[in-house]
Amino acid sequence: QVQLVESGGGLVQAGGSLRLSCAASGSIFRVNPMRWYRQAPGKQRELVAGITSGGSTNYEDSVKGRFTISRDNTKNTVYLQMNSLKPEDTAVYYCNLYRVLSRIDYWGQGTQVTVSS
Repeated sequence: QVQLVESGGGLVQAGGSLRLSCAASGSIFRVNPMRWYRQAPGKQRELVAGITSGGSTNYEDSVKGRFTISRDNTKNTVYLQMNSLKPEDTAVYYCNLYRVLSRIDYWGQGTQVTVSS
């Protein structure tokens, strides 16, 4: 069983920065892609950023140039560095591990990010 634990959310003013972390249990972390999603009130969950096991990254258009996803396979941890935050970035952010072989998604409990104007 895989467990994902996010941390690093909080309240920040527009233009500020936060770094989210997601620590994964188990041995499958390093061979599977990791993603960050977010869900704002009244909206569907959306993909924010992803990183493959080899380190290739992709981003949702609205966060390109502001957010950076990275991973440390020695610590079983994925990060999301968020700079130049905007009020529209306010959401609950979820960490996701997609286990390729079994096609199973694992989710963290979510961490709240609130950006004030």
